[in-house]
Amino acid sequence: MHILIIEDEPAIRDMISLSLQQAGYQVSTCGDAESARDEIREWKPDCLIVDWMLPGDSGIDLIRWLRRQPGLRQIPALMLTARAEESDTIAGLESGADDYMTKPLSLRELHSRIKALLRRPASWKDVSHRLRDGRICLDTETHELTIDDQPVKLSKREYQLLRFFLGHRNRVFSRDRILDAVWGNDCYLEDRTVDVHVLRLRKLLKPWGLDRCIQTVRGSGYRFRCDEEETRT
Repeated sequence: MHILIIEDEPAIRDMISLSLQQAGYQVSTCGDAESARDEIREWKPDCLIVDWMLPGDSGIDLIRWLRRQPGLRQIPALMLTARAEESDTIAGLESGADDYMTKPLSLRELHSRIKALLRRPASWKDVSHRLRDGRICLDTETHELTIDDQPVKLSKREYQLLRFFLGHRNRVFSRDRILDAVWGNDCYLEDRTVDVHVLRLRKLLKPWGLDRCIQTVRGSGYRFRCDEEETRT
């Protein structure tokens, strides 16, 4: 198995590289996104380890580029970063990263996560840019929504909110958490903003009986959960 490490800090890059080589992997390294693109095109590695902060294009930019490349977008990518906030984790995963680890690293945990990524079947990787829940399918590359295989138009904010819900199914989130994740923690808006956009998204889903998937949890916030049988009745 060939693993490409994209990390601009030589000490961290060499530490990870040596550890993976000792575990029997073939390893290549790059210090920036531009050279990484050339390596990926030429060698098509089995897995990427990508640092968030790189000179020039960021690790997020690199992964977004990867997910747009036919024949390459199925390559699993694990993102490394010193950022530990939940909103940063969400941003990293929503860029197309398959997994996310914060520094300082546990090499033992890194090995386990890489093994898990490499075990994923090719059929799963080919559709990793699609978020599905029952009759709903959201393509995170084209931003297209289909319900029962029929295209449904939605606004940019409706897309962002639905993507957040589909990526965090069955979990309860407060309005503040949703604001931070969808609008950004530098944007100062009232909680009512979330209620208004949830109402719009429910209205969009109502013709299919899917508005009930967005559940209000009294005193806590919202949860997205689809009961397949219930939504067909």
